[in-house]
Amino acid sequence: MADPYDAIIVGGGHNGLVSAAYFARSGARVVVLESRSRVGGAVDTSHPFPDHPDIGVSTYSYVMSLMPPFIIEDLRLRDHGYRVTPFGPYYQAFPDGRSITIFGDDARRTHRSVSRFSVKDADMLPAWEAWLHGVTEVIGPLLHQVPPRLGSLSFGDLLQQAKAAWRMRGLGAKGVADVTRLFSMSISDLLDRWFESEEMKTIMMVDGLIGQWAGPDEPGTAYVLLHHAIGGVGGESHVVNWGFPQGGMGSVSASIRASAESLGAEIRTDAAVDRIMTRDGRAMGVALANGEEIHAPIVVSCVHPQVAFLQLVDRAELPAAFVSDIEAWKSRSGVVKINVAMSELPDFIADPGKQLQDHHTGSVELCLSREYAERAFQDAHVDHVGAVAPFVDGAIPTTIDDQLAPEGVHIFSMFSQWVPHEWSAEPHRDELEAYADRAIDLYTELAPNFRAAVIDRQVIGPYDMEQDLGLIGGNIFHGELTIDQLFHMRPSPGYADYRTPIRGLYHGSSATHAGGGVNGIPGWQAFRAARADRAKRKG
Repeated sequence: MADPYDAIIVGGGHNGLVSAAYFARSGARVVVLESRSRVGGAVDTSHPFPDHPDIGVSTYSYVMSLMPPFIIEDLRLRDHGYRVTPFGPYYQAFPDGRSITIFGDDARRTHRSVSRFSVKDADMLPAWEAWLHGVTEVIGPLLHQVPPRLGSLSFGDLLQQAKAAWRMRGLGAKGVADVTRLFSMSISDLLDRWFESEEMKTIMMVDGLIGQWAGPDEPGTAYVLLHHAIGGVGGESHVVNWGFPQGGMGSVSASIRASAESLGAEIRTDAAVDRIMTRDGRAMGVALANGEEIHAPIVVSCVHPQVAFLQLVDRAELPAAFVSDIEAWKSRSGVVKINVAMSELPDFIADPGKQLQDHHTGSVELCLSREYAERAFQDAHVDHVGAVAPFVDGAIPTTIDDQLAPEGVHIFSMFSQWVPHEWSAEPHRDELEAYADRAIDLYTELAPNFRAAVIDRQVIGPYDMEQDLGLIGGNIFHGELTIDQLFHMRPSPGYADYRTPIRGLYHGSSATHAGGGVNGIPGWQAFRAARADRAKRKG
């Protein structure tokens, strides 16, 4: 009998859904197999409060930024409910009653705010934005390219290496030096080159820390800032521009699913894959946990590489060096997501008022200094406790999205760091609740009504992310964004082209190049690799 499908997608997160939609768009018969009862993975909206079922939260991931416009257009996601509204400024209040605000669309207000701490920094900000924009103009397109096989001497690989080098020609000698610094420097050292006030450095470093098992003084954190700066959902500023999806992050998954199904893809939930079947070094299909077997000549894994290659594939089918690379893959986290329902907006001492104001509509940070952030990391890394004073990237999506909660109720989303990465092995429930208490207490010192306004909360630690989503270590990027795990190294040298050692098996998770953030590029690239190989076989 002919195989019932042309392609099987293992994992129904956003990358799996994107890959399936592209396969279906090309006319292929494709099925997505998701072990959970709903698709989306970390791109999810839920209603976690039993006493308040009308309150929704973006459960894990919480903002959009990095999905390229061509995916949105190709898959007609707006026709299927994709609505993202750019949100407001970066805001940090300080215990001394002052605050700093970085507006993405109002240079004059930003200049006034920064000047309270340093006129020099306020004057320097446009040059910083122009510099960052210049780097992303060259580096950004590389996220849409397949990394070359660096070190290979085959003619085809040498040609791809030359093309990659040619794309960098616009940087010049200084630009190449700048990129080298971004990949190797700490975010602290990078910002020291540009700004003088600690408050300015603090507000600017946030995007170099999100999701990383590293504090601001650790080398490589500067690249994470660049990675986030490459995205943008609107606005002309080259400061990172994030957005809230209407209906929470789950609406993004829903729009991709609707697109895939409209194109003919089949989506199956509660369909856990037990094994990827192979024969003579080629993928044949999958065996489900319920004993069912599904055959197809193409299998795309969009799950964590340590799940795909150490659990679902027989290791004997893989080269020993590849297995060693996957075993050594770093996937530490220390991230805690705290979703807080509130009866009113925070009333900050620095900017009084419970009525909706600009500073409520963007990133409402809890990071009082670089020393504060580094101490939070060292608490977890060295002292093996949850940070005494957590670093938090906060946001209040209900200031822009009225679909998540009843009128007058707000969701305060806290993406916080750090707890020991070893906490992914056990729930640590009591410790997590105490950690959440500390985060709320610290916000209350800045906005005295904060704690009293809390209606309910949900605390999600690394263990929950690993058990519920298959995010090994609780790492939201499926692997740390460090220099030894980027570009041609992601997830293994020689296999950064979305192919694997097994013919017909492709890898499209966030652990591949361009992964990290809700962008869909890995799923799209895995489809393209499979399509190219099929065209070669037919030729």
